[in-house]
Amino acid sequence: MMNKEQKKSYISEMTTQFENSKAIMVTHYKGLTMPQLDELRKKMREHGIIFKITKNRITKLALEKTKCKDLANLFSGPTAVAFGEDAIMSARILSNFAKENENLKLIGGLMDNEVLDQAGVLNVANLPTLDEARANIVGILNASASKIVSILLARSEKMSNLTPENSEQQPKE
Repeated sequence: MMNKEQKKSYISEMTTQFENSKAIMVTHYKGLTMPQLDELRKKMREHGIIFKITKNRITKLALEKTKCKDLANLFSGPTAVAFGEDAIMSARILSNFAKENENLKLIGGLMDNEVLDQAGVLNVANLPTLDEARANIVGILNASASKIVSILLARSEKMSNLTPENSEQQPKE
């Protein structure tokens, strides 16, 4: 049981987390063991994501003062929240973990002030990360540039095949 000071501290901490995170994913974790939760936390921590089990009633009080107040209806039952900067990575880690552990349920979330339902979170999980998107663009640009260079080189090779002796064999007008 929390005393009044602990509740105020919890509300303040959660309010700060909700306000400062660009990506918030809400899950139900009923049935997960402590080793499974620790494994999930470890995977998330590697990417700078905080995975926190919440106290629903007090968390709803913290939500009232934030941009995330629309998420309040998701907080019922055994709820845990992932706070991070990269919604794609958060959603991807959670959805992959949920595939391996059926007791983790993705409920919804928030990505750059846009509320996501369960399907929205799964869609975000399938998007390429920013680094993957950049690599794809560089690959496309690099392929295009190399194709242009090969076309230009092919033309110059054909031009170099025209030598004076080839021109003598041609019929004169």
